[in-house]
Amino acid sequence: MILVTGAAGFIGANLVHALSKRQPFSVFGVDNMSRPEKFHNIVDAEIADYLDKEDFITRLRAGQFDRKFTAVLHQGACSNTMEMDGRYMMSNNYEYTIELFEFCQRQNIPFIYASSAAVYGGGTVFREERAHERPLNVYGYSKFLFDQYVRRHWLGRSRGKDTGPQVVGLRYFNVYGPLEGHKGTMASVPFHQFHQFQKEGKVKLFGANEGYEAGTQMRDFIYVEDVVKVNLFFLDHAEKRGIFNLGTGRAQPFNDLAVATANALANEGGAPMALGEIVDKGLLEYLPFPDKLKGKYQSFTQADISALREAGYAEPFTDVANGVAKYMEWLKAQPVR
Repeated sequence: MILVTGAAGFIGANLVHALSKRQPFSVFGVDNMSRPEKFHNIVDAEIADYLDKEDFITRLRAGQFDRKFTAVLHQGACSNTMEMDGRYMMSNNYEYTIELFEFCQRQNIPFIYASSAAVYGGGTVFREERAHERPLNVYGYSKFLFDQYVRRHWLGRSRGKDTGPQVVGLRYFNVYGPLEGHKGTMASVPFHQFHQFQKEGKVKLFGANEGYEAGTQMRDFIYVEDVVKVNLFFLDHAEKRGIFNLGTGRAQPFNDLAVATANALANEGGAPMALGEIVDKGLLEYLPFPDKLKGKYQSFTQADISALREAGYAEPFTDVANGVAKYMEWLKAQPVR
């Protein structure tokens, strides 16, 4: 049985669905369901069991899950980059992850966990090396600190050899796609643009900031289906290990998202509209850059995926035009709640 933490969350739920399709009732889910609407994310998945996070931790410490799991996919975390309670963030994202890591080491089972591109902060080089890691917020710091823990304790134990159970950290870049609605303000730009268009007939982006013109800030946007594929690749190849960037390797401007969204929602069946036409028609609005984000915002990210490719993952990644179009179709098909 495979343990998935954050099982009702965005990436966790997508993993649960993929695993339950491979083998029904093979997943033990753990999450914090204090926001009960998250259950919608896994209502159609065939899971074996579910437990609240706090109950799970208590029982884990008591040894009640010894020899129960064949692998752990740890997706549970607070991903709110604006969270101001640093003690909560470090307890939830760092200390909890250490407990699971040490459990997997004792049980001799694979541990695949979610890290984040937030570890790079405002840098311009996105390679899995300490020299390029300087997070801008406590969320990024919580992810960075556990990566450092892995480097010290796991790599130190193995001394660079292929010994011991698999450990894989995946530094997610900007993930978007189905099952993220519960994230609220932390949901992806395409999610918010869909709802903006449904309500106001236009999409919105941040304006100019830090030398970037309106809408030209660039991120490495990755569709959640690709994230799931990479997780399953490592699950299927227990000999692969290390910390890896998980993006497409290509930065695209936020304007590309707006173009893809507008064409999917306002131009069904017509010739694709370019950015200028979308702006002229009033389908895109630029908003003043928020003061609260200044100095804490990554205006550019682009994953260096050399290590991922060297590990043997050769599948192509979905670009923004195709990923957003697919996501818009999924969103349109969802029932109104």
